[in-house]
Amino acid sequence: MTAQSRLREDLASAMAGAGKGLSAADRLCVACVELLPVDGAAISVIHDGVTRGTFGSSGEFSRRLDDFHFTFGEGPCLDAVSSGLPILVPDLSDPDERRWPAFTPAVLDAGVHAIFALPTAIAAVHVGVLDLFCRAPGPLSASALNAGMWAAELAALPLLDLMTSDLDWDAASEGQDGWEQLASLERVEVYQATGILMGQLELDSVEALARLRAHAFLTGQTASEVAWDIIERRLVLSSDDNPTSGYDSGSI
Repeated sequence: MTAQSRLREDLASAMAGAGKGLSAADRLCVACVELLPVDGAAISVIHDGVTRGTFGSSGEFSRRLDDFHFTFGEGPCLDAVSSGLPILVPDLSDPDERRWPAFTPAVLDAGVHAIFALPTAIAAVHVGVLDLFCRAPGPLSASALNAGMWAAELAALPLLDLMTSDLDWDAASEGQDGWEQLASLERVEVYQATGILMGQLELDSVEALARLRAHAFLTGQTASEVAWDIIERRLVLSSDDNPTSGYDSGSI
């Protein structure tokens, strides 16, 4: 048995008895870290070009890294879904790597130098991405990349536990057939904090969300972290603040 075949078999075995839905997604991410030369893994659910939430992760660190895609509205995860192709970034610090001007510095500051975003499809529709994070720069070997692609295919299985066959995203609000789990991925805290800013600063929803994301960009936080600070009254933004200085809200 080749190393490539052994990795694929071990990933499939790790999913045996892993349960369904979110628990199975978490188990797959943990297995990727255990079996592949990566330091973290996360599965994003994406619809209409926006991350709906982190469906599975190997730990809180990977979940936070994945959240930067939503915070900045850019990153390899979103590009992988829009193109339907793997986005392989062996060195984020490469001077020629300029695709994600907000996302890249935040991830580098977190100590990650390589990301491999592998799209996940259901019924030929790309609905998510398996992100593999590495602290050290460098490409994945051919066998490790092949195993990662296989893991991205396996990620479709727990997603199928939650989704209807026609991928009716509007059904998420109806709480049927496990859709309540998928709906729980929505960043409720972000929208709650956006509502608070709308009332406090007399902004519309688009401006309030841009203000929240801009503050996250300037402080090196995720949108969810800033949202919790606003909700729990640890942070109050005033109309005199200018958090969009140096921040391109048009990229959101």
